[in-house]
Amino acid sequence: MIARRLLCSSSCCCFFFLLSLVAVAPRATDAKLVASLPGFPGRLPFSLHTGYVEVEEGTELFYYFVESEARGEEVPFLLWLTGGDRCSVFSGLAYEIGPIRFVLEPYNGSLPRLKLNPNSWTKVAHILFVDSPVGAGFSFSRKPKGYEVGDVSSSLQIRDFLIKWFSDNPEYLGNPFYIGGDSYAGKLVPFIAHIISQGNEAGRSPRLNLKGYVVGNPSTGEIVDISSRVPYAHGVGIISDQLYETILEHCHGLDYIIPSNALCARALDTFNHLISEVQQAHILLDTCVYASAHTVPTADTRTEHSDGAGRRILVGNPPVRPPFGCITYGYYLSYFWANAAVTREALGIKEGSVDEWVRCHNGDLPYSLDLRSNIEYHRNVTANGGHRALVYSGDHDTLVPHLGTQAWIRSLGFPVVDEWRAWHLHGQSAGFTLTYSNNMTFATIKGGGHTAPEYEPERCFAMFSRWILNQPL
Repeated sequence: MIARRLLCSSSCCCFFFLLSLVAVAPRATDAKLVASLPGFPGRLPFSLHTGYVEVEEGTELFYYFVESEARGEEVPFLLWLTGGDRCSVFSGLAYEIGPIRFVLEPYNGSLPRLKLNPNSWTKVAHILFVDSPVGAGFSFSRKPKGYEVGDVSSSLQIRDFLIKWFSDNPEYLGNPFYIGGDSYAGKLVPFIAHIISQGNEAGRSPRLNLKGYVVGNPSTGEIVDISSRVPYAHGVGIISDQLYETILEHCHGLDYIIPSNALCARALDTFNHLISEVQQAHILLDTCVYASAHTVPTADTRTEHSDGAGRRILVGNPPVRPPFGCITYGYYLSYFWANAAVTREALGIKEGSVDEWVRCHNGDLPYSLDLRSNIEYHRNVTANGGHRALVYSGDHDTLVPHLGTQAWIRSLGFPVVDEWRAWHLHGQSAGFTLTYSNNMTFATIKGGGHTAPEYEPERCFAMFSRWILNQPL
């Protein structure tokens, strides 16, 4: 401040001094105001910015930033990450918590249409959607080595992304900041919160106003994620009493992945066959192909494989069309929408950065699973940092069942301060919840699947809006 006063002896001098600051300190991010989106009628009734942040030399992460309909410094600010195997955060934007939805109608070759989501979480929070890790969605690297990332390195890139983004957008630094994600992203969220908390304690600038995090049907990296599928499948009637008792007798938790004896192996073969008869992301829905385009050597190649979670995937270029009426049909439409030249122009996609947008990459890019478990970060961030946490589970999910999530939460060892009870919407139970002394709230979403807001948007919005605004569920 003193140096600035010495330099600015006149208003003219101050003007040229400020110009010099701009010259030597360019923005670290690229940003574009998007006034309209292809397929959406008229101008957008919300504020959308898109852009890139370079997190390493040659590596740029793409983002969508939607300003909340609410206004003021106290409006919560949410970073949102999507799980899957390098799935684009567009899934969060267009299928789960963002302000747009696809109009579900048979694809006829024209650009798919968009409509508003009446249950968008942006009604109560600013949301920054980021395509991470690099290679997801429109994020890219100019160097092949840039795609060789993992749990730890991609989390560090998110930290660097946030430091640069907030440095260029300091008007949001005062807003209460939360980190959110579901499925596999739920494994990284508490680790990222830990990294940011450490940076704040070390005096790193800018200081992010971290208040907590939100995770839905989250992976932990622990065996409990998988072992809980057996009692869940038994409880909902997918497997018999006899098979359940056989698995309990001959398999011993860790054996649910690599059976150590023949009886366990046979029992798990039967279990896997039976569970494949249901849609594992939501057991009440029809089993559907998880259409996700994927670059292959020839355009007419069609390959069927599993994504490792029991879901069938047909990949090709373009993707195979699921039956109309399947929940995955919206994923199919996204391929044609995102790869249209008019869409790329509207979003400000850099030419030559991503030849073919795919919703999920399904294992065709290297990724290291180098964060074995995140449970210690759940404990540290909530207990030592005093941050709030919301952990929610769609109760019809077999991929990361609520039974396993409840088990690891109990393993943290914190006492219950608000006993198990129903929470309500429109006078009816919308799920069940309890809260622990470390400010961690667990909630189930009645009727929800693996990505709960996709299946129960109104209930999830009610849950999130109450929690983020410090209201009781």
